[in-house]
Amino acid sequence: MELPVVVGVDGSDRSLTAVDWAVDEAARHGLPLRLVYASLWERYEGALPSAGGDRPPEQVRAENAIGTAAERARQRNPDAKVSADILPEDAVSALLDAGDSAFTLVLGSRGRGELKELLLGSVSLAVAARARCPVVVVRGDIAGLAGSHERILLGAGDPGTSGEAVRFAFREAELRGCVLDAVRAWRRPAHQTVGYLPADQDPGRGGQARAAAFLDELLRGAMADHPAVRVRGATVEGPAHRVLVDRSAAADLVIVGARRRVGYFGLQLGRTAHALLHHAQCPVAVVPHRV
Repeated sequence: MELPVVVGVDGSDRSLTAVDWAVDEAARHGLPLRLVYASLWERYEGALPSAGGDRPPEQVRAENAIGTAAERARQRNPDAKVSADILPEDAVSALLDAGDSAFTLVLGSRGRGELKELLLGSVSLAVAARARCPVVVVRGDIAGLAGSHERILLGAGDPGTSGEAVRFAFREAELRGCVLDAVRAWRRPAHQTVGYLPADQDPGRGGQARAAAFLDELLRGAMADHPAVRVRGATVEGPAHRVLVDRSAAADLVIVGARRRVGYFGLQLGRTAHALLHHAQCPVAVVPHRV
């Protein structure tokens, strides 16, 4: 059974941008596209008779939003296999449930109900922090959205959260025919002063060496499985969230892993993923790794 690329729509411009991205992603993988609109109107309005037989306003809004998104998807790719559903649930629950049978779950960075001051919508944040499938939040500048950089950025995080993210990154780079930049950030201990010792005696060089060794070990298996992918590994001193946000300006997609503890129902999102979802200049993929 082919798992679809699922995209959440709500009638906002941001969700339509997510639809465009999801259409292209589904085409790259040869997968169907499923559009999902979540609304509780049936629960609260559907049971009440409407005056004059008119449809409830929220029903009209839902049908218009899903219809517009489906038409947009078919115009972008006439060969796309598109299905559309209006689900009588709250948005977070509906999208999490849809993600359980999805290849990837694609969301806009902000919905129609969000305040302009918010950098990321509450629905997108909650889903990215809890979904059991990869979640892509579509955000960033025109170049990143268009995929014109021809570069995928992978944040090489902790061993317990990076395995699935590595495999996801190599598949994306291979299908797109682009370079994969794998970055491992490292930190010099706070008590060390840069430049106070000769280079061969600098304790900070040990941190860089360990980061390089970790990166080599993390990538070795995937590189053997995907020999056509051009990989550029880099170790960079600094906080991982700042390093990756800065480098996202030259990427088409930034990918990070996230720990998913079985039986835990709260938000499970590290500092790096949280910063990228709010500040990255290209789409962000959060790939869960079950613990």
